[in-house]
Amino acid sequence: MERTSSVVSINVLFFAKSRELAKTSRAEFTVEPVVKAGSLLTQLIESFNLKSISDNLIIAHNENYIENLEAEIYLCKGDEIAVIPPISGG
Repeated sequence: MERTSSVVSINVLFFAKSRELAKTSRAEFTVEPVVKAGSLLTQLIESFNLKSISDNLIIAHNENYIENLEAEIYLCKGDEIAVIPPISGG
């Protein structure tokens, strides 16, 4: 099967402080189908005004946390990436 596109459209979900900074709870984002987790995180930080919390963000791909930012993520159209800042609790 031959790829006809070099990019895919994914859904990005924002939680807590990231939702406030991005001014939305979800957005469509176009990205390469294979990308390193750290590169994707950097693109999201730059595209959605998340610089102020960039050192504390976690991302999840289809509800699976990504702990290794050097790992490659294989994305398909409609996949979800969640942007999760630290949650404060008491």
